[in-house]
Amino acid sequence: MKIIADLQVHSRFSRATSNEINLSNLEKYARIKGLSLLGTGDITHPLWLKELKNELIEDDSGILTTKSGFNFVLQGEVSNIYTQDGKQRRVHTVILAKSFDVAEQIQDALKKKGRIDYDGRPIFGFSCCELVEMLKRIDENIEIIPAHAWTPWFSLFGSMSGFDSVEDCFKEQTKHIYAIETGLSSNPEMNWRLSQLDKYTLISNSDAHSFWPWRLGREANVFDINLTYESLINAIRKKKGFLYTLEVDPNYGKYHLDGHRACDICMEPKDSLKNKNICPKCKRSLTIGVLHRMEQLADREEGFIPKDAIEFKSLIPLSEILSVLLNSSPASKKVWQEYYKLVNNFGSELNVLLEAEKESIAKVCDEKIANAIVAVREGKVKIKAGYDGVYGQPVFEEDKNYKVANEKIKSNKKSIAQKGLGDFFIQKF
Repeated sequence: MKIIADLQVHSRFSRATSNEINLSNLEKYARIKGLSLLGTGDITHPLWLKELKNELIEDDSGILTTKSGFNFVLQGEVSNIYTQDGKQRRVHTVILAKSFDVAEQIQDALKKKGRIDYDGRPIFGFSCCELVEMLKRIDENIEIIPAHAWTPWFSLFGSMSGFDSVEDCFKEQTKHIYAIETGLSSNPEMNWRLSQLDKYTLISNSDAHSFWPWRLGREANVFDINLTYESLINAIRKKKGFLYTLEVDPNYGKYHLDGHRACDICMEPKDSLKNKNICPKCKRSLTIGVLHRMEQLADREEGFIPKDAIEFKSLIPLSEILSVLLNSSPASKKVWQEYYKLVNNFGSELNVLLEAEKESIAKVCDEKIANAIVAVREGKVKIKAGYDGVYGQPVFEEDKNYKVANEKIKSNKKSIAQKGLGDFFIQKF
């Protein structure tokens, strides 16, 4: 059974998230995206877990369903901020659990360490090693995965607070770590340059802070498994039935290159090194991006492919493609109209991006949009790289089929989509 899964999202109880996140919106836009399994987000938060228990149906499979039959798996994220080896460490981890009973035991254990009611992604002052040991005492089937492993500020390998190896972080509990989440600013090909990661499964998730389709499912995992918690964990731990991951181009991620957002400075690692990692404008330290950090730890040349590597496909969210081509916000009426025109014809966004033929797409919309979608699919679109919290942007070639994008188009918080009027264009869903 083919399953497209985004295994890390957040609820409205996490900081910097949409206050409209609920199960209904998550399900609706997951279906529109083309996802078949979604993480619940934030199982450590008491109010969100209560909401999940009221609205989701639990059975022996370990996969929860809504009344309309959409699938969720219990999932949360924890932030550990602590000092080790004379340096402050800030590491986020994704947690998967098989039942509400296990989730409640996780909450009980964490409450002994601190509060869990103030943020859907709670912060604790103990180590990642202690976290894994605690969770494994509750249930051996809990899965713990280092989240967005290369993000500078809060991750396993982050340039500002991370470690140089999985073992440095998790110590004797490393035996319980089976997978690494690559994050938006890196892809499997980059991670393959580290021989230490060969034994880990590389997974990809959106870490979505809203339910809009340019966030939800922008990265995902594609499995051919029975839809049970046991099969899902087996795929993660042993790569059994793990077909491929869906990735955004790492340049799209907002921490790919080095830079200083306040000064509008973006630099390749070699140029940062020439400047001693100092911003040439304000003379403050640059935020060292994922590519730079990868170069520091890599022990292989580019192009190496491990023998059991899982394949990946690179995409850009359809709303972002349309936003650039139409010179309008992803949340604008203009973009929503084109978006739903395509989705209603081909069944889901991922069908448009992965499966629909160019000739068929061109019958539905402008030829330049069809050309752009296929160019993204074939890896022929350049991305103006992201840095220091600024997302990257696709730049389409200037010819009769493409329109040049000069600046990142920012979403207006008072736009049509933010008001919920994007639903006006839904016909099929």
